Amino acid sequence: MNTHTPNEPRVIRLRPQTPPPGSGGAAVAPRRPEGAPRPPAPKEPLWRDLVGDVLRRERLAQERTLKDVAEAARISMPYLSEVERGRKEASSEVLAAAAGALGLGLGDLLLLAGDELARHARSRMARGRTSPASPTAARYDGLCLAA
Repeated sequence: MNTHTPNEPRVIRLRPQTPPPGSGGAAVAPRRPEGAPRPPAPKEPLWRDLVGDVLRRERLAQERTLKDVAEAARISMPYLSEVERGRKEASSEVLAAAAGALGLGLGDLLLLAGDELARHARSRMARGRTSPASPTAARYDGLCLAA
């Protein structure tokens, strides 16, 4: 039976963690319980995040405002902002318009985003997160075309 009422403060008592014998009295961080899930490994970046980062970086490098680029691309300023922040998955038409407003072609935008993805993959390998023998550790340093 629950005797706690909404207006009453709830008190939770914690038992103090005693240091293990022979540790010299130093407190020890609690261990993760067996079977508890491990924290997730850093994920691959989403394509929309990479493309948005490239658009924002290029716009800022040109010292242009969001309003200026949105008007030139004929898309709304809030929508362009969401694309830049990776909140919206933009269509190829919107990406081409935004890239064009920045003086880039759609291919240029995609190549720059691909370079970011390759850089991220290399840094993951350098940190030892992916073993070179794994199938996901394929290394792409440029454009790969298949016929």
